[in-house]
Amino acid sequence: MEADFIIIGSGSAGSAMAHRLSEDGKHSVVVVEAGGTDIGPFIQMPGALSYPMNMKRYDWGFQSEPEPHLDGRRLATPRGRVIGGSSSINGMVYVRGHARDYDHWADTGATGWAYADVLPYFKRMENWHSCGHGGDPEWRGKSGPLHVTRGKRDNPLHAAFVEAGRQAGFEVTPDYNGEKQEGFGPMEQTVWRGRRWSTANAYLRPALKRQNCSLLRGFARRVVFDGNRATGVEVERGGRTEILTARREVIVAASSINTPKILMLSGVGPAAHLAERGINVIADRPGVGRNLQDHLELYIQQACVKPITLYKYWNLFGKAFVGAQWLFTKNGVGASNQFESAAFLRSKAGVEYPDIQYHFLPIAVRYDGKAAAEGHGFQAHVGPMRSPSRGTVTLASNDPKDAPKILFNYMSHEQDWTDFRHCIRLTREIFGQKAFDEYRGKEIQPGSAVQSDDELNTFIREHVESAYHPCGTARMGRADDPNAVVDPQCRVIGVEGLRVADSSIFPRITNGNLNGPSILVGEKASDHILDRTPLPPENSEPWINPRWRDSDR
Repeated sequence: MEADFIIIGSGSAGSAMAHRLSEDGKHSVVVVEAGGTDIGPFIQMPGALSYPMNMKRYDWGFQSEPEPHLDGRRLATPRGRVIGGSSSINGMVYVRGHARDYDHWADTGATGWAYADVLPYFKRMENWHSCGHGGDPEWRGKSGPLHVTRGKRDNPLHAAFVEAGRQAGFEVTPDYNGEKQEGFGPMEQTVWRGRRWSTANAYLRPALKRQNCSLLRGFARRVVFDGNRATGVEVERGGRTEILTARREVIVAASSINTPKILMLSGVGPAAHLAERGINVIADRPGVGRNLQDHLELYIQQACVKPITLYKYWNLFGKAFVGAQWLFTKNGVGASNQFESAAFLRSKAGVEYPDIQYHFLPIAVRYDGKAAAEGHGFQAHVGPMRSPSRGTVTLASNDPKDAPKILFNYMSHEQDWTDFRHCIRLTREIFGQKAFDEYRGKEIQPGSAVQSDDELNTFIREHVESAYHPCGTARMGRADDPNAVVDPQCRVIGVEGLRVADSSIFPRITNGNLNGPSILVGEKASDHILDRTPLPPENSEPWINPRWRDSDR
């Protein structure tokens, strides 16, 4: 019941660390995972992505507290309770983030995490397949464990979306994960040979083939300390509670929701809050559970006058056909997440790099699988990337079985409302371009009658949804920063033998979906844990729009 390293969580970062910490055979690793198997069509079939995040079998089932700026709505906060963590229930969209995101991290105290520092780790983890769509291979990794591919984009609506963006005056990019993020172009996915390529498939399963790496299925209750040194993990399994001993370190990689919960239950967090819950304080770290961030998005939906959308499969027979085709061939509609086109745009002059993201989908549906309207349609998921709103994760009690209290404080700044109104109007402008003329029917959502600021605000308040990108609740920074939780080596400040390595440590949310940056954290943290010299920086300068200070787009 002991190992050199104990990792709590088999998700995006946890699986990457299991692979890297065990690959030289010198150290023993135990990964603790509360969830069950990821084997099954609902997870492995990319086209079934709306199912696992809505199934209790695979999801922790978290919800936010009533959000005060959204009329008290409680928004779903899916987190994977399954082997592979959230990489096994997410939308499989792969986005590195923008170079300036990481430069901002370094500028705010995360020394060694600037873009030049993290680029070689992105390359190390990637096995990039351009699929003939272009992009400069010098910016991409070619032999890593994480397969990154692109969908076929054979629906003509994808070409219409990109062309409409060009007609509206925006850039086009062949590879938003390469030199140039800004613009319209193909979207990338973690799908390989028709299957979800989660971190369980990419990292954990190869690691578990080694004698020095094992998976323990159990519920991590808290980190055990001897004085101020972490010595193990209290785990509940089979109705029994037992202690796993870490000879070197405990690494918490349990998600930006469960990681602060575990830290606080273990005595690391805001002292006053822990005292209120009757928890002995090991280290007073006020930043634990603070700085919670997320991306919100709206679905802007348009009817399609041609029967070419995925709606033709949105019936019992169609779904059965897609499922059977995938089951026997690993091909067809079910072999893609269908998010095959994207855009990253600057909202206005003076914005240095993109602050709006689009996912384009050739059907009008919701993540929960419910069609918003009968008939053929298409939609853009759109939302701002850098909201100033911040929330918290706190303990409901000192019982590890109780879910934490999650308050994102969504839309708490006037800038949020201004940004979302702009996103709606901008999307209407894009959908109104000539490229969509032969396809465009009526506007399904918000609907053409919704025009004024007040009407748009009402629509936003009632319909805005999480993009499921929570992060930031154990922020990385300088060791003398009272609000930082971990230092740039991912060590929890104020204690020994304990690290955090997952999306919790993000100082600020990155542009786009967070699975890629979360895997990055696991990759880079592994070198810090093993005290290896970090990969040498690559001083590649990303493309920054030369007109970003101009009035033009």
